[in-house]
Amino acid sequence: MLKFLLMMKFVIPLCFVEKMWWVVQNILYFMTFMFMCSFVLTSSISNLSYLLGCDLLSYGLILLSFWICSLMITASESVNRQNFHEGLFLFMVLFLMMMLYCTFSSLSLFSFYLFFEGSLIPTLLLILGWGYQPERLQAGVYLLFYTLFASLPLLVGLFSLYELYGSLHVMLVKADMMSILIYLGLIVAFLVKMPMFLVHLWLPKAHVEAPVSGSMILAGVLLKMGGYGLLRVYSMLSHLGVKMNFIWINISLIGGVLVSLICLRQTDLKALIAYSSVVHMGMVVGGIMTMTTWGFDMTYTLMLAHGLCSSGLFCLANITYERLGSRSLLINKGLMNFMPSMALWWFLLSSSNMAAPPSLNLMGEVGLLNCLVSWCWWSMLMLMLMSFFSAAYSLYLYSFSQHGMFYSGVYSCSSGFVREYLLLMLHWLPLNILILKGDICLLWL
Repeated sequence: MLKFLLMMKFVIPLCFVEKMWWVVQNILYFMTFMFMCSFVLTSSISNLSYLLGCDLLSYGLILLSFWICSLMITASESVNRQNFHEGLFLFMVLFLMMMLYCTFSSLSLFSFYLFFEGSLIPTLLLILGWGYQPERLQAGVYLLFYTLFASLPLLVGLFSLYELYGSLHVMLVKADMMSILIYLGLIVAFLVKMPMFLVHLWLPKAHVEAPVSGSMILAGVLLKMGGYGLLRVYSMLSHLGVKMNFIWINISLIGGVLVSLICLRQTDLKALIAYSSVVHMGMVVGGIMTMTTWGFDMTYTLMLAHGLCSSGLFCLANITYERLGSRSLLINKGLMNFMPSMALWWFLLSSSNMAAPPSLNLMGEVGLLNCLVSWCWWSMLMLMLMSFFSAAYSLYLYSFSQHGMFYSGVYSCSSGFVREYLLLMLHWLPLNILILKGDICLLWL
C-alpha cells in the first residue's frame, strides 16, 4: 500500500512545473490502472504495510477515489486554460487523493479519524480558491462547522473504545457496546458526512458554490466516507443497533420523500443534482441500518454507482455552465438545439440516476428495496414514493434542460470537445459494465 502513497508524493513536484497538467493527469490514470491490477479479490485484509491494508470494501472505494480524482483534472481544463494557479490546483487534488487513500486503507480507527478529518482541508480550499461566487465563503463555513461539530463526539467515542479494549485496530475491536452515548458518538459524524436528512443543509450549499472538481469529489467520494465509516463501525454496535436503528431508518425514508419533492421545485441545475444525492444517501443509510448482509452489500453497490453517476451529472452541468454562464433551468432550455450531441449523455446519465437498467444503480436500489421491505413492510409506502419521485425529478431535469425554446432566440449550435465526451464516457462506461460482475460485492462479508 505504501508504494502508491510514495508515488503520489513524488508526483507533487511535477504539479509546480510549467506545462505539466497533462503529464500529472496521465500519471494519475496510470496509477489507477496499476492499483486495479495489483489487488487480489479476497474477503480478508491484504497488501499489509505498517498501519495500511486493504480488503474488498476499501478496494472499491480507493479505486473510486483514484478514478474520480483523475477525472477531476480532466473536467477542470478551464483552470489550466486560464492559468489560474493551476499548479496549486493540481497539488490540492493530489493532497486530497492522498488523504482519501489513507482514509480508506487505514487499519487503525484513530488514523482513520485523522485522515477522515484531513480530507476536509483540501476540499475546503478547492471551494474557497476555485469556487464561482462570493457565497462560497458561507458554503465553506457551513461545510467546516457541520463536519467538525459532529466529529468531535467521534473522537471521544474512539478514546472510550481505546480505554476499554487497549487497541483501535479494525480487526481487534469487536466490541458490543451498551452505552448509548458511545453509540451516538461513533455514528453521528458519519450520518452528517453522508448526509442524512436534517443534517444535510451543508451539502447543497457546498455543491452550488464549489467548482466542478469540488462537486465531483464531494458527490463521488466524500459522501461515501460516511457510509464506509458506518459499515466499519456497525460490526461493533450490533446490540444497540438492533434496538435504536429504527429511528435513523424512519428519518432517512421520510426525509428521502421530502427531499424528492424539494428536487421537483429546483431551478438550479447543481442544486437539483445535490438534493438528489441526499435522496440516494437516504436509501443507503436505511440499508446500513437494517444490519442485514443484503443491506450491507447493496449499500456498498449503490455507493459506488452513485459516485460515478452523480459525478457525471455534475460534469454535464458544468459543460452547460461554461457555454451559457448560468446554471438556471429557466435559462438552460432547449439544449437539444444548442448542443445536440450532449443530449444523449444527458439522457444516459439522467436514466442512470433514476436507476434504469443496465446501470449499477438498478442493482443497488433493488437490493435496498428488498432489504428494507423485509425489515418492515410498512417501509414499502415510503420506498414506493421515493422510487416514483426519483424518476419524476430525473425526467424533470432531462426534459426541462433539453426541450423548449432556446432562451436567446438566436439559432446557434455548440459542439462539445473530445475531452468532454471522453470524460462522460469514463463515467458512464464503468457504471454500466460493473453490473455484469455485481456478485463481487458479496465477497467482502
